Amino acid sequence: MSDNLKPIYSLSICGRLTLELHSLNNEGGEGNQTMTRTVAVVDTAGNVHKVNAISGDMFKHIQAEHFYLLARENRMALCEGCKTFRADRILGDSEFLRALPDSDAAAINSLLTKCALEDTEGTLIARGARSIPRKSVAEFSWVVGLPEKVRTESYFHVRYAQERGGQGVTQPIFHRPASSGVYASVANFELARIGFNDISQTYVVAEDERLKRHRTFLRSVLHTYVEPAGAMRNTQNPHILNFEGVVTVSYAVLPAPTISPLADDYKEQVQAVAKALDSDGNLKVHTFVNTAEFAAIMQQIIQETKPYRLFAQGG
Repeated sequence: MSDNLKPIYSLSICGRLTLELHSLNNEGGEGNQTMTRTVAVVDTAGNVHKVNAISGDMFKHIQAEHFYLLARENRMALCEGCKTFRADRILGDSEFLRALPDSDAAAINSLLTKCALEDTEGTLIARGARSIPRKSVAEFSWVVGLPEKVRTESYFHVRYAQERGGQGVTQPIFHRPASSGVYASVANFELARIGFNDISQTYVVAEDERLKRHRTFLRSVLHTYVEPAGAMRNTQNPHILNFEGVVTVSYAVLPAPTISPLADDYKEQVQAVAKALDSDGNLKVHTFVNTAEFAAIMQQIIQETKPYRLFAQGG
């Protein structure tokens, strides 16, 4: 079956995500006011704009959690720390740390075979004087509001108190932000690196397991845009109005190009760059105008592809 699947080297997503009345990423509070996160962006004319934004860390965490849930459901290999989605992950696996090899390459081999989550999401094995990095397969940009197309308002709330009167009974007031607008999202995924040891430059995970991780990872990416997690979702679960953009797939050692959706012509630019980079059909650009089309494209890619193998011989 896998012989009929097309190998993917990398995949990128550039799109505009319309979110209404959300508060996914906040900077904390000042008094009784929750402060929303803003960043500065510069347009093509050199004008600076302050816009609402959701950090790439937040989207990476959303994707990692979806991968974790799918991996648990499919009984995939997870280290003891990742089995409970601990923040320290592999560092919470005492058995792994006790048997940690002296060689950094061998340590990464052990990591890759032991845990699918650490393979795809990356980690840092910090033990004593040693610091061994595993780079993530996923790269998420800031999800930033388009200037003039995003707005944040602050809304007045009163905490409910069953006893409304009497001495010492208070009803604290507080203000919560809610943001609505069109957000630019860019993400890149180095699928060829699944199961690949960057130090020894060899694959240490069997091809059937790589395929399983590849499919689980792409499903987690799809779920990230269908159900973004974050702050205050218990009462401010965002209205996902639309997601439109391009998915670019590289079937050879070529980068899947990205152009920020902050540019109005980003779809045309991605297609033009892909055409300039490749004349052999190894770069495929899929455009989508809504979330349903995006989901259909991703499902087709999941069913028809496998992770690229960087080196045909050895490893």
